[in-house]
Amino acid sequence: MKPAVALVTGAGSGIGKAAAMALARDGYKIGALGPTQEEISSTVAEILKTGGEAVFLSADISNESQMAAAVEQLTQQYGRLDVVVANAGINGVWAPIDDLKLAEWNETISINLTGTFLTIRATVPELKRSGGGSIIVVSSINGTRTFTTPGATAYTATKAAQVAMVQQLALELARHRIRINAVCPGEIETNIEANTKLRKEDETAIPVVWPEGQVPITGGRPGRSEDVADVIAFLASDKSRHITGSPIWVDGGQGLLR
Repeated sequence: MKPAVALVTGAGSGIGKAAAMALARDGYKIGALGPTQEEISSTVAEILKTGGEAVFLSADISNESQMAAAVEQLTQQYGRLDVVVANAGINGVWAPIDDLKLAEWNETISINLTGTFLTIRATVPELKRSGGGSIIVVSSINGTRTFTTPGATAYTATKAAQVAMVQQLALELARHRIRINAVCPGEIETNIEANTKLRKEDETAIPVVWPEGQVPITGGRPGRSEDVADVIAFLASDKSRHITGSPIWVDGGQGLLR
């Protein structure tokens, strides 16, 4: 049997990069996908440096033809697809509902939700051809466990919808031996704040302060991308063979506190 192949979207940094590196260490050939080669060059270079195999895939996940072309490129190069990590996304604009612009709403929906849909739709036929596989969708505690992030209506709507999509598809895909699950990170040290635009926070913020921080298991410190990547690697592997349609919160207890 040929070595397993994994597609990781948003592989240039944070959770996506950590997931790509973890799966490469487990022997997967990696399709590292991002909007530009510059985004993912360091991920591919690090995998190659450690003796793994990886290929650049340039695509906007909200663009149907680009995603189809990227998946075709990956399967032509490696001959199969076994694991899909639908990680790419943005925080977008966080603002009061009566201040949130339609264009801002549409951008978050397009990337986070439509992008997840297009990623799954483009890859499921290849997973079927490989005889099954695993899809891991990176959601969030926002919209699934907590609802206190100021002004994050569009973002939380997409994250809740991702989990609903996972649960809806679990039964549909089970007959094809395809498992699909979601990881829901809490506060993690990533650079996603770079694509967050927070506006009029004082109108939507919930005035609560946790003197010892909001992540109980780490004494208030954020989690690491590797904490999420390890769960993704588990869900990709046969060790999770009886798990499908499940959200797994990776938040150090933060969602329970909030």
